Amino acid sequence: MSSEAAVASANANESGKYQPLSVLFPILLVGLIVLCRFIPSLWEDGPSMTWAIGAFGPVLASLLVLVWWLAFSRATAVERVVGLGLVIATLASTIKLLDETVMPLAVVITIPLGVAGFAIGLIMTSQWLSFRRTLVGALACLAFSGLSDLVRNEGAWGDFSFDLHWRWSPTPEERFLAERAEGKKSEPAELNLTEGEFPEASWSGFRGSNRDGVVENSRIDADWEANPPEEKWRFKVGPAWSSFAVAGEMLFTQEQRGEQESAVCYSAENGQEIWANAIESRFTEALGGLGPRATPTLSGDKLVSQGAAGWLRCNDARTGELLWKVDIKQVADCSIPMWGFSCSPLCVETEQGDLTIVHTGAAGDKGIMAFSMSDGSVAWSVPAGKQSYGSLQDVQLLGKRAIAILSERGAEFLEPETGVSIFLYDWKHTGYRALQPLMIGDDRMLIPTGMGSGTRLVQLAKDKDGAISGKEVWTSRRLKPDFNDILVHEDNLFGFDGEIFCSLKLADGKLNWKGGRYGKGQAILLADAGVIIVLSEKGDLVLLKATPDGHKELYRAPALEGRTWNHPVLIGNQLYLRNDKEAVCYTLPIAP
Repeated sequence: MSSEAAVASANANESGKYQPLSVLFPILLVGLIVLCRFIPSLWEDGPSMTWAIGAFGPVLASLLVLVWWLAFSRATAVERVVGLGLVIATLASTIKLLDETVMPLAVVITIPLGVAGFAIGLIMTSQWLSFRRTLVGALACLAFSGLSDLVRNEGAWGDFSFDLHWRWSPTPEERFLAERAEGKKSEPAELNLTEGEFPEASWSGFRGSNRDGVVENSRIDADWEANPPEEKWRFKVGPAWSSFAVAGEMLFTQEQRGEQESAVCYSAENGQEIWANAIESRFTEALGGLGPRATPTLSGDKLVSQGAAGWLRCNDARTGELLWKVDIKQVADCSIPMWGFSCSPLCVETEQGDLTIVHTGAAGDKGIMAFSMSDGSVAWSVPAGKQSYGSLQDVQLLGKRAIAILSERGAEFLEPETGVSIFLYDWKHTGYRALQPLMIGDDRMLIPTGMGSGTRLVQLAKDKDGAISGKEVWTSRRLKPDFNDILVHEDNLFGFDGEIFCSLKLADGKLNWKGGRYGKGQAILLADAGVIIVLSEKGDLVLLKATPDGHKELYRAPALEGRTWNHPVLIGNQLYLRNDKEAVCYTLPIAP
């Protein structure tokens, strides 16, 4: 036999060991990997844990790809073993090189990318009858998974898509800190206050004095097309999802500045920093990103702030001097919640003294804790639901003062002085609640809830013995806000159904209209003007007519750059907006 014939015979024998790969199963699985990433945004009326499908569905589909490779691919035994080893080695080395912000997402991004690349490489070379197809699959795994080494993550958008940027580009926090280091910030502004004087809060904290997002006595001209808002000032801020508290010419908020959480006071007139007080604390996670979540609360001349990692502190609102601080993790014996401590402190006056009250989510009798405003000592603590990212609210319940909060258990009402339970409306929800209860008078309550549950109107009543009960009036899954609070105006309900704004009838929960894709934005109601100011998730400033007669958008223009979850604040005709990158003030037109 000639040498050419011997080589041809050897090649034929070699190719005879190989069979074309079966590709239908991996094609379907690659499609499933892609589909799972988009299910949370496509499945508007899914269960409350739909986000978990987007987070963990792709990696489960990836495991099925490897099962196919090992058991049903028709590859040779050597291919299967070597191919699996190459995939594991590739993914391990890729994960080791990830940016620290992407490291928690290895299961969500890197592994599905790499395994999808491996599958695509094998699908494309499935007819090759040689070991080369396994090598191509491994190289495709390296190329796809290696993409995740090129990016960093700044959190997730409301539809659970990640806010990815090139790894080598500076972060907004780095740009903000660089400006401060270069001395570009203005000299600290000065307050014109006499000793002992402090103005009454015009916006005491989270969603206003009543925590309902309603602005009363506004004289705003709603014709913004003819008289658009005028930008007064704009400046960079440190990352945080905090909004503003306002007193006189002072704006108070929280920011992350490097390894420190800062309570900050700015001038409402020109945006100059008046004071900043920092403590060592830094919190970040893959979905919410970096920085504090809660809005500071003004109580007289004191400012109380809750940090994302658990520091509760009180500052002198005039000077920023730290009066006291408490580590919630230590006093409540609890760990940091998945998305950080998010409860904006509630400050109340009681016969026993002034208190600040926060939800901790701790086990046992420390789920909600009250602290003395004078020194931060514990005044009382009581059990509560664990899954709440909302804030406590001072309400009237059937003629009696109470503090209320929503959790996975339902709506909980407590006595402010002692924390003793007044009433629990039992409406369990799988997952978290991150919204405020909305009282209609003192005998009706709206409980907004996200996917899987919707929104419910409850009629409250007392029996002859004084026992409180709650009766469901209606429940609608046409309004499923996530962390975007709702508004009521003239017997109609307004809010976010997922990412789309809508209106329901308060009487029966029937849909008035649905329209306007504003993402997971926030809104406030200008009751006298009959309009709603929406700050969209992408930073657009929107003016809507608060009417049941259809979606009527009166104005829309870009206001902030990037992801925006912070609540807007309106004082007079001054509109204060911020996100995790910048703050801006607009002067709104005044009605004749």
